[in-house]
Amino acid sequence: MTRILFIMLLGLGVAQAQTNGNKTLSLAEARDLALHNHPQISAANFRALAAAQGVKEARAAFFPQANIVATAAAADSVNTRIEAGALNNPSIFDRGAEGLIVNQLITDFGRTANLTASAKSQARAEERNADATRHQVLLLAEVDYLAALQARSLVQVARQTLDTRELLYRQVTALASNQLRSDLDVSFASVALEEGRLLMEKTDNDAQAADAMLEAALGLREPAHFQLEEQSPPDNVSTNISDLFWQALSRRPELQSLRNQKESAQRLALSQRDARLPTVAAVGTVGNSYAHDKRLPDNYGAAGMTLTIPIFAGGLYTARQNAAELRAHAAEENLRAEEDEITRDVRLAWLNLNNAIQRLRTTEQLLKHATKAWQLADARYRVGTSSIVELSQAQLALTSAKISQTTARYDALIQRANLNYQTGGSE
Repeated sequence: MTRILFIMLLGLGVAQAQTNGNKTLSLAEARDLALHNHPQISAANFRALAAAQGVKEARAAFFPQANIVATAAAADSVNTRIEAGALNNPSIFDRGAEGLIVNQLITDFGRTANLTASAKSQARAEERNADATRHQVLLLAEVDYLAALQARSLVQVARQTLDTRELLYRQVTALASNQLRSDLDVSFASVALEEGRLLMEKTDNDAQAADAMLEAALGLREPAHFQLEEQSPPDNVSTNISDLFWQALSRRPELQSLRNQKESAQRLALSQRDARLPTVAAVGTVGNSYAHDKRLPDNYGAAGMTLTIPIFAGGLYTARQNAAELRAHAAEENLRAEEDEITRDVRLAWLNLNNAIQRLRTTEQLLKHATKAWQLADARYRVGTSSIVELSQAQLALTSAKISQTTARYDALIQRANLNYQTGGSE
């Protein structure tokens, strides 16, 4: 009940946000929205539930199988016989009868047990696949959340740049009208202003596209216009990459799924081997005949046991066993390949995060120096000791440094999210 109320309140919050456009969405709330709304998670959960039904299907052979039967037959004479087509009792009597037939498996020497174990392992594999899907959806939601923050921050950079260049343009135009600056200065200021407008238009479009990507990652079909919370820069990453390898190999749901798939394939191979062993079953039937030939009784009942021993099937059982064993070997190799790929991905994510943190530090210094250079160039231009070309270059360098620093900041956060995902820590 608590979970249902939470989902209802969460949906109400989304509806309010879509209506009012002023809801602040934290990263944790974005992850919750993605978990509850994304269709891929629902599809993965349905597949896991379907696989669980396969366990019941395989286990059903352990229980009695009962069927109600009814037969009505008419013979053209008292001497009617079936003389071709089957080995059976050829006599046919007029009758209308109904009854119950019950079959109970006594033993098939492990085949059904192995089939059930195989189905259980496959069901566990689908559960781990559902976990993997949740991790992927969470990563996508977090990355798109950070990308939207990055795009909005770049819009602020572009707006600041445009405001600064508009101010410069107005000042230069006013000075030129009083013969204190040349028309060349006005032309350079105009070029810088138009470049600022182009940057503003591009970043604004990129921000809208990033918002659309975030809404899709959250499983929303309508624009929500969330206010996003800023995230703190990432801390230094651990230098012990061996621990990260161990975490990934022990926690990644993809590996757990492949291990379960390997176990399922191995048990299926055993069940195909056991298919060549005898099967012992008990059979019982009871019934009555409401209309029948006078030579038949009103009621009947019988019980017995059947022993089925496969002798020859044209190589069918051997081929099935060999195919199942080969699939089990393939599952082992798939697991090994996935372990190698995950180890590689963890190493790459670790390297990328370290590089992103270093780039963030470098761009912070770059922004510091670019700001100081622009301030000096602006002061020199105002007192007339430098040209507008020098000021324009300083403005361009400052804008580039701001963009680089903003991009590096959110790239580091995205790389941290990716490393967390690669080590199996998305939840």
